[in-house]
Amino acid sequence: MDAVIVVEEKRTVRCFALHPAPPAPKYAEETDQRDAELLMVAEEIREREDPVLVFGDLNDVAWSPTTRLFQKVSELLDPRIGRGQYNTFHASYPLLRYPLDHIFVSTHFRLHRLERLPFFGSDHFPIFAEFQLTSSRNASPEEPEDAPKAEIEDLQEAENVIETADRKLSSPATTGEAVPARIFGIRAAVSHLRSP
Repeated sequence: MDAVIVVEEKRTVRCFALHPAPPAPKYAEETDQRDAELLMVAEEIREREDPVLVFGDLNDVAWSPTTRLFQKVSELLDPRIGRGQYNTFHASYPLLRYPLDHIFVSTHFRLHRLERLPFFGSDHFPIFAEFQLTSSRNASPEEPEDAPKAEIEDLQEAENVIETADRKLSSPATTGEAVPARIFGIRAAVSHLRSP
């Protein structure tokens, strides 16, 4: 979901709520679609100057190459860094929990509160975050140089991941099985994120 929230006259915040499909259990090593979806959103965010929030169940851990590449390409901050992992999944298994639910913010925001809330019946714990929107881009307590920056190689890698996933999803299924209806090409799937 992509939304624009008007917070005051002529001031908006762009919000992206993401929940890419997890790798299918039968093909656990296949993460192409998820990775490409995340990186396309990162490319969209990179082009923006307005405040941005990204949150959701990314079906990926914070230390994975894809999440790190997402953060570099988008140049967003992870408020958990230096504060804890905030493991959110699986709520029913205390010894096997991973931080799959994420919040990333542009440097327009200052973090006031971040916590994992108690169990409420889902297989994920909820995360609560409270931010202050400030008047400048570099208002975060983290130094601006702490914001991740993508090198040319990172941008090319992101584009390669997107193209590979798009190519795989555009070709007939090699397994003889039907391609799920929700998979209809990465570029088409997130083209609605492009601003008019």
